[in-house]
Amino acid sequence: MFTQNQIAEFKEAFQFIDSDKDGLVSKNDLRATFDALGRIVPDDDLQGMLNEAPGPLNFTMFLSILGDRIMGGGDEPDVIRQAFKTFDPESTGFVNEDELRLQLKTFGEKLTDEEMDSAFADARVDSKVDSALTTLFA
Repeated sequence: MFTQNQIAEFKEAFQFIDSDKDGLVSKNDLRATFDALGRIVPDDDLQGMLNEAPGPLNFTMFLSILGDRIMGGGDEPDVIRQAFKTFDPESTGFVNEDELRLQLKTFGEKLTDEEMDSAFADARVDSKVDSALTTLFA
């Protein structure tokens, strides 16, 4: 299902999330990860993330969940819209283009300037990126 390079990258991500290095991702590990990213996430949301696993979230379970997500074709549109709301705290329907570009270059699967330019070319941009951009990633 995954290449050796992908597994190595996922292992690195898992080890970053497993802040107490016990081989399992706990609510405290998730909280520390989100804190490091500058995000405050409610306990219920953290627990909901952990509840996606049918048992303790070790590396094998982590890979299984990633496989299900990847084979499932990606996130649902509502999940993507919710992610964009992170960048639109006042619910204006717009996100700051510079902030979004910085985040897309810094976290997750880092996008190149060319990939971002291509995505933004299809979005209505007026020094802010319209939340309609979410349709590009759905």
